[in-house]
Amino acid sequence: MMPQDNVSKFVICAHKKEDFSDVAHADFTLPINPESFSQNYKVEYDKKPGHGNQKKSTEYKFTTPEELKIDCMFDGTNAVEGYHNPGDKSVYDQIMELKGVAYDMNGEIHRPNFLKLFWGDLHFQGVLTGLDINYTLFNSKGEPLRAKVSLTFLGTLSDKERSARENKKSPDITHTRLIKEGDRLDLMTYNIYNDSKYVLQIAKANGLTSFRNPKVGKEYVFPPFDKTEA
Repeated sequence: MMPQDNVSKFVICAHKKEDFSDVAHADFTLPINPESFSQNYKVEYDKKPGHGNQKKSTEYKFTTPEELKIDCMFDGTNAVEGYHNPGDKSVYDQIMELKGVAYDMNGEIHRPNFLKLFWGDLHFQGVLTGLDINYTLFNSKGEPLRAKVSLTFLGTLSDKERSARENKKSPDITHTRLIKEGDRLDLMTYNIYNDSKYVLQIAKANGLTSFRNPKVGKEYVFPPFDKTEA
């Protein structure tokens, strides 16, 4: 069953498709919510030395996917208030159930599942990249009674969602623009490729002999191309 908004328990839902268009075929609810979680965001820059000086310019390369880390606890002592453990499963069985949803290979897709995470206002989709288990309490038989578990997830986006979030401004995909009154081909080229010097190539790609005075109401294409030809 898919969780609703603002659920009280932390739920992990497993999907077979990267775009999450399928109905979740398995889910796992943490028996007790984590006290905290951490999110990590990174932007990568190419640091190049400036011309004629020792200063470095920072050219944007890419934004890395979001990383989410959850620290949680599994218990088998029945002594933790609010702990939800249907069937009174052992700590080992609880963790095996978690692994079956988030970590183990799914034979139908030949890889671990794609995951959606829900907890209150937290809605995250991605894959599990790390699972660290630290057993801290044992019974007389050496069976674990308590474990601290760290889960690390990496965010994923479908190609459609990625294009939408990037506002479709990547110079490595084909763009189309409808010309409006006052539009200039050189400025449009700059906005897409971050350099207006490619305007003659854009004019050529659209069958124009000049980049001046583009026709209002006509749709022009801005394709990816080899910038070394400019």
